[in-house]
Amino acid sequence: MIPSDKVARVTAALPFWLTYILPPLVVLGAVLGGLWVLLPPLATWYMFSALDAALGLNTQNADPQTENRHLVWYRLGVVLWAPVQFVTLFGVIWYLGQSDHLNGWETFGVMFGTGVMTGSVGIVYSHELLHQRNRLERNLGDWLLAMVLYSHFRSEHLLVHHHYVGTPRDPVTARYNEGFHRYYPRVLRDCPRSAFRAEAALLKRRGLPWYHRRNPFWKYAALQLAMLLLSVIVAGWSGLVFFAVQAGVAIWQLELTNYVEHYALTRRYLGDGKYEHVRPHHSWNAAHTATNWLLINLQRHSDHHYKPDRRFPLLQTYHETEAPQLPYGYPVMTMVAMVPPLWRRIMNPKVREWRRTWYPDIKDWGPYNRAETPLPRSVS
Repeated sequence: MIPSDKVARVTAALPFWLTYILPPLVVLGAVLGGLWVLLPPLATWYMFSALDAALGLNTQNADPQTENRHLVWYRLGVVLWAPVQFVTLFGVIWYLGQSDHLNGWETFGVMFGTGVMTGSVGIVYSHELLHQRNRLERNLGDWLLAMVLYSHFRSEHLLVHHHYVGTPRDPVTARYNEGFHRYYPRVLRDCPRSAFRAEAALLKRRGLPWYHRRNPFWKYAALQLAMLLLSVIVAGWSGLVFFAVQAGVAIWQLELTNYVEHYALTRRYLGDGKYEHVRPHHSWNAAHTATNWLLINLQRHSDHHYKPDRRFPLLQTYHETEAPQLPYGYPVMTMVAMVPPLWRRIMNPKVREWRRTWYPDIKDWGPYNRAETPLPRSVS
């Protein structure tokens, strides 16, 4: 257990600031073109994965009782990302709109790399922020999501995913044998609807109609419209295209991560619309050192579901006897997920072993595989 005084040191927080190399790399690609546009994805996916291979696993846990006053350097790194990403994103869109030294593929490469940044870091940081009770942090989380046109993620994640993970009511729990290319269009279709229904149900319980001003979907629409308008203002209609490309890449990155996090890990149906409580073995985990720096400990996913508002430096890792472990960090696993036969070869044996370990009495997994077990009761 790492004591609070050591957790509070600047040197302990510094590795999580490595993500700040990405904005300069995006700008460098825009200015120089050519193969320089590959730097953001190479750094994000490959450099951190190579560091994982060199540094191995980090199974140390910080004292979970560490107070917020000891986490200043960690919180600052997350909060500052929102303005840095905003300036980088719209600065690059403006620059591309008024320069002519890049060809079409180079321009696409710059915005692809920008989307890797806004997806791999921006959405992960927004996820950390939206789980906090502080209004400033939650607002910054909303701004980050609006920059990738995925504002409904806040409602879907807080009101649906955390309540119904591992059940048919959770769209982002990937099903056994469901390849990513089938999963992706399904969640793009189901998640916005699920999020809206959850917010409407919440308003109804308070005696309010779905169109009431307290429905956050009004805020989501306003923020996303503001981002789109700003894109047009700084670079004309081309700016809108640039913005859309990076948003699409960012969303793809997010849903690849969602796919990996809970693939085929289902909760036992208890009957009468009830499922067992979420436990550590319902999330895939990875203790790889560098990719946990990149993803601010998102790979300690079981503990995040146990304590959703626990700040990322304090998330606990689990032994393989307590929670299933991935063979590689999320960046490598998301690349594997893009090749469904390879994904099934690696992950399906792990799922079958997980089932034998935790649910040896369940003989027919067909309804779970097809998400045909009864829907859980709605949270009241």
